[in-house]
Amino acid sequence: MGTLQVQDINLAFSDRDILSNVNFTLNEKSRSALTGGNGSGKSTLLKVINGDIQADSIQISQTKGLRISYLPQSDIVFEKDTLFDEVEKSYHRFNELLKRKKTLENKLEKISEKDNIESDLITLHEIQEQLLEGGYFDRKITIEKILLGLGFRLTDFNRTCDQFSGGWQMRIALAKVLLEKPDIMLLDEPTNYLDIEARIWLKNYLKAYKGGLMLVSHDQGFLDETINEVYELFNGKLTHYSGNYSSYLKQREIEIAQKEKLLTKQLEKIEKTEQFIEKFRYKASKAKQVQSRVKQIEKIDLVEVPSHLEKLHFTFPKAPHSGNEVLKVKHLNKKYGDNEIFKDLSFLVSKNDRIAVTGRNGEGKSTLLRMLCNRDKDYAGDIIEGSNVSIGYFAQDTEKTLNPNNSIIEELESVSTTDQLPLLRNYLGAFLFKGDDVFKSVSVLSGGERSRLALLKILMHPVNLLILDEPTNHLDINAKEMLIQALKHYDGTMVFVSHDTYFIENLATRILYLSEEDPTFFEGDYSYFKFKLEEKEKYQEDTSSEPITVESKGALDYKAQREKNNKINKLKRINEKLLETTEKLNT
Repeated sequence: MGTLQVQDINLAFSDRDILSNVNFTLNEKSRSALTGGNGSGKSTLLKVINGDIQADSIQISQTKGLRISYLPQSDIVFEKDTLFDEVEKSYHRFNELLKRKKTLENKLEKISEKDNIESDLITLHEIQEQLLEGGYFDRKITIEKILLGLGFRLTDFNRTCDQFSGGWQMRIALAKVLLEKPDIMLLDEPTNYLDIEARIWLKNYLKAYKGGLMLVSHDQGFLDETINEVYELFNGKLTHYSGNYSSYLKQREIEIAQKEKLLTKQLEKIEKTEQFIEKFRYKASKAKQVQSRVKQIEKIDLVEVPSHLEKLHFTFPKAPHSGNEVLKVKHLNKKYGDNEIFKDLSFLVSKNDRIAVTGRNGEGKSTLLRMLCNRDKDYAGDIIEGSNVSIGYFAQDTEKTLNPNNSIIEELESVSTTDQLPLLRNYLGAFLFKGDDVFKSVSVLSGGERSRLALLKILMHPVNLLILDEPTNHLDINAKEMLIQALKHYDGTMVFVSHDTYFIENLATRILYLSEEDPTFFEGDYSYFKFKLEEKEKYQEDTSSEPITVESKGALDYKAQREKNNKINKLKRINEKLLETTEKLNT
């Protein structure tokens, strides 16, 4: 079995230890998650393993011939080649074999039938077996399945890569990694740009994958179904846990409770010791005892409690009452030019509904939300608000409404009620703004930080209808769990777009699925929706026709090569001898 063993990784930036004596082992059966708080060094560790960052010290040993493929989180751009030709480059690993195959075939065409060619025939047979086992001859079928699974359309295959946006560029990169079929995959946030269909497809692909993997993801549902061990990176140190992500959380909860108890005892001991020191520091008769107590304090190594797993809490302001019919959508039609987004769409949003709007990218999910909250009025049909409905709307660009001249806490104070003011620090902490960070200027925040702050501002308003477009995009797993628990206790109505399977599973009571076909309501939870979607996917696979023909720069496939060779009588007889030799080898 192929194995990758990494030992004694050390890496420091300035005075901070990013990685400290990190050790772990991966093999072709590994199903590993790499977790830790934001900025803990997860992506850095994967880059070190891949050789993109040089560690201060590292020892790597791996099985000869072990193939490892790495998907970074961002910053990949493909340009001139078509989508199909670009991903077909993943099969370049066979180039050397193909050269040897061609050389042997040319040699066999020229030699006499009386020559001793058994050795060459055996070698040619072995090469053919390697190509067959590696999926080279079926590559067009495989490429089509993976590209379609990741959300590309058949019409995309001949588009040049520079026509795709950043999110689709990352899907191209992911497709190439999957097509490489390495022994071990290192995947950094592979679900970041995937819609719900593509996530479900990737989850099933990875579950069936025969190689090993280590992945970083903020989708707990995705992790639970794809991994069976967790490596946690905290303060530069790596700790191993068996089980899926939910099992890891339970184990960590017990550990944290124990550490917090021990930390409390340590702090109590320090406090009592300091009281003794303060009381007797000026008494000569107690000088030795005071010095001894000072040394005791210095020797205490305070227990570190991981803050990224700290229980966070957020409570919504009480929502005003609304009527039972919150929104009524009647015969909605929407077009962008000749592109029809919605045709005669009708549905009712009732009080306390939790409606998840899902579907492939580009099917109109964000557009629908903008229309529901009256931000987009360019449509035909009716959207009727019910009695006493008040809307809080979070869009993916809501961060642009923040005042760059305010500090974080000032921005929150501008929308807070008198009752909320004393709790602002708690609210900000729940959304990962802690300590002196709350005094940072909005102008210096990253895009993710601005998005979190904008979401918090929306949630602090007392409204009875929340319309949320990708609210978890910039939240880590712990902050996402906090938001889920808060929304579970929210006493209003929700319509939201999310591709996060765990978020949908915990909140949705109904699911509106948008597709090229008619929009469909699933009157049930995420498990029912996933079952129906996977059922549909399996049906499409079982009834799929032959793969499309795509012009490719790659070598001729085996069938075409065989047809060409069959025209040559001499090679026909050589192939017959090859079969005879193979039979002898197998007896």
